[in-house]
Amino acid sequence: MTFARVTDRYSAEEIEQFYATGAWRRDTLPGLLDRQAELRPDKVFLTDDTSSVTFGELRDGALRLAAGLRRAGISQGDRVCVQIPNWIEFGRIAVALARIGAIMVPIMPIYRLDEVGYIVRNSGAKMAITCHTFKKFDYAAMYRTIRQDVPALRQIVLARGEAEGTTTLESLEDGDPVDLGPGPGPDDHFVIVYSSGTTSRPKGCLHTFNTMACGSRLLAKGFGYSDTDVQFGPSPITHTTGLVTSILLPLMHGAASHIMEVWEPKAGLEHIKRFGCTLAVTATTFLQMLMDVYDPRRHDASSLRLWVAAGAPIPAAFVEQAAGLLPRCRVLSLYGRTENVTTSMCTVEDDPARSLTSDGRVLPGSSIKIVDPFGEEVPRGQEGDIAYRGPMHMLEYIGNPAETEALFTPEGYSRSGDLGVMDEDGYLRVTGRLKDIVIRGGMNISVRQVEDLLTGHPAVAAAAVVGMPDRRLGERICLYLVPRPGHEDVTLDEIKDYLLGQGLAIQKMPERLEVVPELPMTATGKIQKHRLRADIAEKVKAAETRV
Repeated sequence: MTFARVTDRYSAEEIEQFYATGAWRRDTLPGLLDRQAELRPDKVFLTDDTSSVTFGELRDGALRLAAGLRRAGISQGDRVCVQIPNWIEFGRIAVALARIGAIMVPIMPIYRLDEVGYIVRNSGAKMAITCHTFKKFDYAAMYRTIRQDVPALRQIVLARGEAEGTTTLESLEDGDPVDLGPGPGPDDHFVIVYSSGTTSRPKGCLHTFNTMACGSRLLAKGFGYSDTDVQFGPSPITHTTGLVTSILLPLMHGAASHIMEVWEPKAGLEHIKRFGCTLAVTATTFLQMLMDVYDPRRHDASSLRLWVAAGAPIPAAFVEQAAGLLPRCRVLSLYGRTENVTTSMCTVEDDPARSLTSDGRVLPGSSIKIVDPFGEEVPRGQEGDIAYRGPMHMLEYIGNPAETEALFTPEGYSRSGDLGVMDEDGYLRVTGRLKDIVIRGGMNISVRQVEDLLTGHPAVAAAAVVGMPDRRLGERICLYLVPRPGHEDVTLDEIKDYLLGQGLAIQKMPERLEVVPELPMTATGKIQKHRLRADIAEKVKAAETRV
């Protein structure tokens, strides 16, 4: 499989400009870790629920693992899937893969057979690093099943466990040293992060270290970041938010990072106090859940200075409520996407009121336009597609040149498919989306994937999935279903059991079932989902009113 190079996406003039402005640098992930290990070898860099690792320990462990991966036949350009919980081993794995030039393919732990099998096959992964079991799910068994259908997947490596037909991570770290050579550069392929879905299948976003690390550098400026900060990371480190803000951001600045294995808001407050966490970047729902349980008589979150909320527009009342509960902590808004990391954000230099009314401005060195369907910029104040151009953009959707090309306007701006409005001062507000997705707790869920799987259910004649409003998660999944004759009594539990059997992640399950005689259609045969959304929103509102 051949991938785009940095010169395929960016012109020589753009590359020169990015380096001249410092957006891109000659640093690599292993090189940054080497520097921190020399400056502060004994400082604890990364902690999880039970373990910790210093900068020096991380460097030494990553070098041992890199040698073991090389002995196992992994070389530059090979893809390695990494699906583990928020454990400190992830840092070692990420640096080791970067040291030998292998391309990491992180996969969130919630994904199951259907999604994981597709990603392994689509990426051409040669190895998978995962855990044996976690939260009662057998990952080792899942990958053995995948390997039967994907011969290119030669090895399964387990962290914190053993299982038949697999290798342990620890065993890779034992052995004779290997000459690793000079290592890759910052513009070589670094990671393939799969978008969480606007079509029936996720797309693999190919990034270099520079396109990904540029986001961390710019975020640091916006946050007023320093080596005294302690990052709080409840978001999965196997996706963009966690990788950028819980690994790259603190590592390159000599800060510390605490990653939480399983999110639970009361436990999260305990972790924040215990580790002295100062800053978090999460989907808005994480902060909402924390605020719901926060009791100033029992909890101490005084170490927090910033909480950056992303994934969905932040209601003004929510920001005001947070300021009342956590007076020392400022809430900032951010809008980003897997394709280009961070599109806009409010910074510590902005008027705090801006987070009430916007998702911030474009970061230095980048550009945003609001465009019409033809890619032409619309007047300020008019809604359109949010389009980005700058140094954080991926190189391509792997194996999908048509989708990659379709992103770009004639001027080279990458369309997001999200709707927004820009004011006269350049502040952006995300207003909606062109994409047919549900955003549940900051996670984009492809409704088409759920609908496609349901076509095989014997009770389903037709199905449409829409988002229904939810105060805590933003949206939950509602399924409108037309039953086949004789199946009018189909239940939500039956639908869930079927989808689980098809390998769909639990977070993508419908949480409400509306059985209807027919779906509203246009004259051309398209489902009028706006009518379904309005219907379920009205029902949810009526139910809340009765309470």
